[in-house]
Amino acid sequence: MNFKSFLKTHQVLFDGAMGTQVQLLGLPLGTVPETITLERPDDLLKIHKAYVNAGSDVISTNTFGASAYKLKETSYSVGEVVTKGISIAKKSGAKYVALDLGPVGIMMKPIGNMTFEEAYDAFKEQVEYAEGADLVLIETMSDLNEVRAAILAVKENTDLPVIVSMTFQEDGRTLTGVTPKSYVNAVEALGVDGLGVNCSLGPEQLLPIIEEITKVATVPVIVQANAGLPQVIGGKTTFSVTPKSYKIFAEKFLDLGVRIIGGCCGTGPDHIAEIRSLMGQVDFEANDKVYAVSSTSKYEAFENFVKIGERINPTGHKKLKAALKADDLSLAIREGIEQTSAGAHVLDVNVGLPDIDEEDVMKRVVDELSSVSDLPLQIDSSKSKVIEAGLRRFPGVGIINSVNGKQKSMDKIFPIAKKYGAMVICLTLDEEGIPETYEARVRIAEKMIKEAKKYGIAEERLIIDCLVLTVSAQQSQVMATIEAIRTLTTKYKVKTTLGISNVSYGMPNRPLLTRTFLSLAMQAGLSSAILDPLDDHLYNTILSMNVLLNKDVGGQDYIENIKEITASKVSKVDTVQKSDLLEMIMKGYREETLSYTVKQLETLSPIEVVNEKLIPTLDEVGLLFDKKKIFLPQLIRAAETIGVAFDEIKSRLQSNNQISKGKIVMATVYGDVHDIGKNLVKILLENYGYEIIDLGKDVPPEVVVESVLKNNIKLVGLSALMTTTVESMEKTIKLIREACKDTKVFVGGAVLTEEYSKKIDADFYCKDAKASVEVAQEVLR
Repeated sequence: MNFKSFLKTHQVLFDGAMGTQVQLLGLPLGTVPETITLERPDDLLKIHKAYVNAGSDVISTNTFGASAYKLKETSYSVGEVVTKGISIAKKSGAKYVALDLGPVGIMMKPIGNMTFEEAYDAFKEQVEYAEGADLVLIETMSDLNEVRAAILAVKENTDLPVIVSMTFQEDGRTLTGVTPKSYVNAVEALGVDGLGVNCSLGPEQLLPIIEEITKVATVPVIVQANAGLPQVIGGKTTFSVTPKSYKIFAEKFLDLGVRIIGGCCGTGPDHIAEIRSLMGQVDFEANDKVYAVSSTSKYEAFENFVKIGERINPTGHKKLKAALKADDLSLAIREGIEQTSAGAHVLDVNVGLPDIDEEDVMKRVVDELSSVSDLPLQIDSSKSKVIEAGLRRFPGVGIINSVNGKQKSMDKIFPIAKKYGAMVICLTLDEEGIPETYEARVRIAEKMIKEAKKYGIAEERLIIDCLVLTVSAQQSQVMATIEAIRTLTTKYKVKTTLGISNVSYGMPNRPLLTRTFLSLAMQAGLSSAILDPLDDHLYNTILSMNVLLNKDVGGQDYIENIKEITASKVSKVDTVQKSDLLEMIMKGYREETLSYTVKQLETLSPIEVVNEKLIPTLDEVGLLFDKKKIFLPQLIRAAETIGVAFDEIKSRLQSNNQISKGKIVMATVYGDVHDIGKNLVKILLENYGYEIIDLGKDVPPEVVVESVLKNNIKLVGLSALMTTTVESMEKTIKLIREACKDTKVFVGGAVLTEEYSKKIDADFYCKDAKASVEVAQEVLR
């Protein structure tokens, strides 16, 4: 029985942690765990067999860190490690072998420097050696686009089942701010066979996150929790959740509908053996599917009227057309930011011009918009390759604009919609053009509904555009649009939309006609409209209609959001506030940030600008981060944007050190080869004006002390991600204490807790990058 069939009829037991077992082998600190696959294959086989004997159905290969980036410091190739890893796992006697893929090891843009293509290529290289595996497990992910790159690499290069697992924090989001519903929507759209959560937290802390996921997931859910948080007892790292306690939580997970259980950090064969008795043969029952679009943090299921922002489109927008021709994306990004602020639910993105590389520009605009707006995107192009490029890069589930009833159009667009799980705007026109009657438009819609089903695209994923014509030229056909909407809404589960502004073209007082038509369409059942979100008249019309249609129960939304209409309406894009530094850096307005800084330097000294303007503004950003109003990508983007201000100030000084708020030594401790967290902290501290001496990763304690003494350092930051290296952190702190009594140490990393930081004599525990800034401000004032 293949794995997919087994999963449909059985609860599945995976294995436990690999790192815990590798640690028991007594490997030297700094050993890349994947190297034991080639250097100590017999020991690795014993670990796998121990899990099989404990009852595991699936054994994961020792290839979690087998990307080219992580293996570059070894003498082994990706092919060697993956091929041998699968071979050893198969010898264990496991029912099934999962090729284990962890993060590449570099953060993706906009937080880091890795592009989507680079991530894809790294995963592709690994799965090219997947022969012999029964499935692929993509685990311990925090970035949704890295997950998507991994899934696509697997699905485009193998026919293996795919299970995906992200790692969440106690606030219910991943490190990059991804919500459970957005995660589920995005990975299900790509056709995974299972999804869930692993690592980061113990089983008790994961329960509320799993509750949320199991309510919306329509594929089997996996949980591989840590055995609680690490503790150091007698100089050894231990975990608080015993095998019997772990079993109690496993039973709770199964009661929630979890299909697949295993273990992560701190779990071993004893934990797996305890769970075995809970597992059985049970047919899988899926939740009803809710079709929605989503970004990393916004989820839109068309339950209420959806406003699709139309302003990122060069047609009729001379300034945007000129900017795009000049390869200047800033105006397109600003339009996105302003429409987001104005209350749009989705952003339509059209960059179609004859004289540009539309595919390349679409990719870059999607990347930029995804870093400044949390809205789902609608990819709008007449070229199928541009549509696919935009959907591929977008970290979520988007909308295609558009397909029509011509067979050629459907043949091009529906396969793309199926592959990426996108919703699709379907125009009711065919080879004969736009029909005059509503009945004919409905027939074209029905043809597209039928054709979509051939590709496995449910009608709930279709958004029918019944096409409004101008009342000035085709007055008799305007009501045909309304009747077509009414018929389709009544008869099918499709959504509907319109580009409403076309109705009033060529007529006086266009806003009056447009909003009156919008009211008629909403009364007929219109689900969404492509419009200008900055138009307060339309905004108020939608609020009013939602009250009248009993969708805004009690009129609360109307009362809270109705806008006063001024005599003249000017686009916010053309009136960017030049004095609100916080707004500028939050929106990524680098030119305005630079101009603001230059203006301030006319009356203030560089140090005064830093201390009185830049740092207080970054503190406000930090407060938003602490309150969970923004997340890591926005925090890093704000810091990088204000970096142009620091660069300008530095360029005016004879020495950069004149604005340095102090030097800090940072290092990932000896034996630990992970430096993502340290690098994030470094970016933020540098943009607060601190000078960072970055010693890198796998740094011996003596090297840290040498740097502290040489540079007269008052503050050191140490990072550890692996449970096997927390002892190195303790030793490093001890040597610092002996050599530099006045130097303070802050620590951070996934395996650390505040309690543990105190045990190893650290002065400060930093749960995130922002906390490190607070420490620096306290110590280096």
